[in-house]
Amino acid sequence: VQLQASGGGLVQAGGSLRLSCAASVSAFYNMGWYRQAPGKQRELVAVVSSGSSIIYSTSVKGRFTISRDNAKNTVILRMNSLKSDDTAVYYCHLRDNDMDYWGRGTQVTVSS
Repeated sequence: VQLQASGGGLVQAGGSLRLSCAASVSAFYNMGWYRQAPGKQRELVAVVSSGSSIIYSTSVKGRFTISRDNAKNTVILRMNSLKSDDTAVYYCHLRDNDMDYWGRGTQVTVSS
């Protein structure tokens, strides 16, 4: 399983960014995004299951939206009203058959 992430970058506080992650498999259980800020543990941002159930962390709920494009095996994370606390390396994650797969991280930096 390979995960190809794109997006991220530098944005001012209050701005928006879009992350995309394309998987090399067409069936999966959960797919989503985690993030890791300097000196902190990796944490869940948002995840969507194969049944389209969605979970958001409380810190991003109402600001971030995750969606799936099944035809492209892609998950999109739209991030609005970004805050400096959202600055982190964001990692795409996929879980399939009790196996966890991670994409290469992409940096999101929010300047205040």
